[in-house]
Amino acid sequence: METQARLIVDVARLDEDGERYQGELSLALLDLGESVVFAPKGALVYDLFAQALGTELLVRGTLSLPLNCICVRCGGEFQKVAQERDFVISIEISEATDFLDLTDEVREAIILDLPDYPVCHEACKGLCMTCGKNLNKEICACQKAGSDRRWATLEGL
Repeated sequence: METQARLIVDVARLDEDGERYQGELSLALLDLGESVVFAPKGALVYDLFAQALGTELLVRGTLSLPLNCICVRCGGEFQKVAQERDFVISIEISEATDFLDLTDEVREAIILDLPDYPVCHEACKGLCMTCGKNLNKEICACQKAGSDRRWATLEGL
């Protein structure tokens, strides 16, 4: 796939039945900012279908962005794909509309799918709050020795 500078739809020459747009957008163009818990590891891949319907341009399809993530529970690294499987936008057009740049709409859609708190897997046990051991890999004696007694009254009910 070829990496595009921007995602431009040529509305004036768009086929009456619509056209498929496939490609990649570079990370520099997306300007996703800095994050401690994830980093994009490739270009954003899009597979879209654009069709002019009267006075609107309907665009639907999928977006995906591969990520390197750090689990917020255990600190382990893992890969995830941010995906927008039901990307749909409708933009008003007129006879004077020759080109439309969809780059910003695609950027916003993928930003909404970026993880706030990535977790390597739902059953991740995290780190021991006392000794810092990864509870997914080993068991520590800290949890049994220093149990939290604040809930003891409720446990007795």
